[in-house]
Amino acid sequence: MVEISSPLTGMLYTALSSGARPFAEVGTQVKKGDIICVIEAMKMLNEITAPCDGTVAEIHAANDTLVQKGQLLFKVRN
Repeated sequence: MVEISSPLTGMLYTALSSGARPFAEVGTQVKKGDIICVIEAMKMLNEITAPCDGTVAEIHAANDTLVQKGQLLFKVRN
């Protein structure tokens, strides 16, 4: 299991807009480099990508919430 933590403090977004489909949900197959969420910090959108191929097993942060640097966001089963 690979843990993905936030590289910075900011607002986490799991989709491009409120009605859009999420980048990743539990059970989503991801490839290394796929965007799994976006964190907005200082008016910049920072794409958070999968570090490996696998399946999203757990999501530890909700959409439109403030996350802290180092906070666990996802677990990916590879």
